[in-house]
Amino acid sequence: MQRLWDLAHALDVRSKRMARTLGVTGPQRLVIRVIGQQPRCTAREIAVTLNLHPSTLTGVLARLQSQRAIKRQIDSVDRRRSRFELTARGARIDRERRGTVEAAVRRALVRADPSMVEKASQMIELIVAELSRAE
Repeated sequence: MQRLWDLAHALDVRSKRMARTLGVTGPQRLVIRVIGQQPRCTAREIAVTLNLHPSTLTGVLARLQSQRAIKRQIDSVDRRRSRFELTARGARIDRERRGTVEAAVRRALVRADPSMVEKASQMIELIVAELSRAE
């Protein structure tokens, strides 16, 4: 349990540092990364990709839009739907690698042998499944 709390704390600390250095938190950067890889995606597509509840995503999208990192456009076919693209600022954040959560994860993966990565992945899947289970 202690290691999980350590991980949650380390992610939170890095996210706050990213907010100071990049101008976005870890979750906001993930949304930027998804939009960068899937330009003109919908909120639903982003939510599915990141496994986020739509109400959680709504706040993140609103903050990114107010920070001028993304732009929202009404879908030309279905006017009830919005599509999202990165602005120039969002594209710069998307390209940045230093100081990000994924850079730290990448460095850790390089240091680990494949069997360690596989076992850790399996353990995380088990924990997520148990945490998601209705009791």
